[in-house]
Amino acid sequence: MAVSNPTTENRFHPGLHRWLIVLAFCTLLLVVAGGLVTSRDAGLSVPDWPLSYGKLMPNMEGGILYEHGHRMIATTVGIFTIVALVWIFRVDRRSWMRKLAIAALLGVIVQGVLGGLTVLLLLPWWISSSHATLAELFFSTTVAMALFTSPGWLAGPATIPEDAENPLRGLSLAAPLCVLGQLFLGAAVRHKAIGAIYHICGAPLVTGVVLWVSMRILLHYARNRELRTSAVALISITLVQIFLGIAAYMTRIAYADAVQPMPLMVTFTVLHVAVGALTLAMSIVMAILVRRNLGARVTMPSLAADPLSA
Repeated sequence: MAVSNPTTENRFHPGLHRWLIVLAFCTLLLVVAGGLVTSRDAGLSVPDWPLSYGKLMPNMEGGILYEHGHRMIATTVGIFTIVALVWIFRVDRRSWMRKLAIAALLGVIVQGVLGGLTVLLLLPWWISSSHATLAELFFSTTVAMALFTSPGWLAGPATIPEDAENPLRGLSLAAPLCVLGQLFLGAAVRHKAIGAIYHICGAPLVTGVVLWVSMRILLHYARNRELRTSAVALISITLVQIFLGIAAYMTRIAYADAVQPMPLMVTFTVLHVAVGALTLAMSIVMAILVRRNLGARVTMPSLAADPLSA
């Protein structure tokens, strides 16, 4: 199958598109693995880096299983990113897509360095929180790359005019920015830099912004299938995230006196982290699709202005 875009003269390469989907999936697994390391208090189970107890493969037991397993998945994601970069440079003619692939590789390198510094400097909260937040940003990047190589994207947008009375192009950026800030607060809470109250107080604000932007799409631009689908998906993911956040907090309270992290608390916390990454990715995808599908701003005619209605 080959889908061409007359603007970019780029063709759909199913192998590359599937590879980027696999990369995004592996990156989500990496986010889950990182969440397990923090939730299981396994952050310093391996005290050296880049080796683990001076070995490429230590005994996988206790906290080492989570920490070294996290490093193994990270290495896999790094290799997959290099393959994606080479593949994109070979078959993709869009210069901005090549620049995005380079940025993704740089992101992996920075992420690895932050992970190493987290261990070597004994878990400073600001490095650990940046490491966690960058992981979710990188996941969003891989999702965007998969979107940009999809047949639907290469077929071109179904452009509709932007209603001057209900502008959306600029406002759509508010959702991912708020979600990103909330994710950083959540990471700071997990690394014990701040109290959970800050993350909890931010949740209604972020939820309100996400619902506000999504509902504007459904009320004024629902005739565009891509925009409608992205808005419904983001609302659905956000609602799941709210439930997981409440469950994670309640289980943390319930097991506050436990001598070790309890499985139920760990499960809800890690799921909350993973769906947080999905929320950021979906909000970024929605913002991208808004800017892609909305054309020149026009003033929509109203019934009151119609002379035939008099």
